[in-house]
Amino acid sequence: MKLLMIYMDNFSYKPTIKTIETMQDFTEEVSFEKVQAAFIQVEEKDVDNESSVKKKLLKNLKWIAGKNGTKHIILHSFAHLSESKAEPEFTKAIFDNIEERLTNSGFKVEQTPFGYFLDLKVDAPGFSLARVFKDL
Repeated sequence: MKLLMIYMDNFSYKPTIKTIETMQDFTEEVSFEKVQAAFIQVEEKDVDNESSVKKKLLKNLKWIAGKNGTKHIILHSFAHLSESKAEPEFTKAIFDNIEERLTNSGFKVEQTPFGYFLDLKVDAPGFSLARVFKDL
């Protein structure tokens, strides 16, 4: 799993092209302020290490959100961090599980529409832990 975490003063998205027809329809633009975004790529090898990968992902998200002083996390599927990709159903299941676990730990969690290309607007400050990459 590859994980790019970016703290953002402002983050918004608008669905543009649906790439997985079985996913829910989304059309509206959505905006957030003072959020920790997680650009996540689930890889093929993660299928064999699901429990370990989810544990590491959860730990990293809680850690970086704490360091950046927010309890609001956005999960975004970003299949551009590696050439290896897990099946979409497996990836979506990971996202849903992590959302549930973070919510149960007191975080407000959102997911960008899965199976879409999105127009993104990002306003990210330039300080030490505003951008962190991890190879889990």
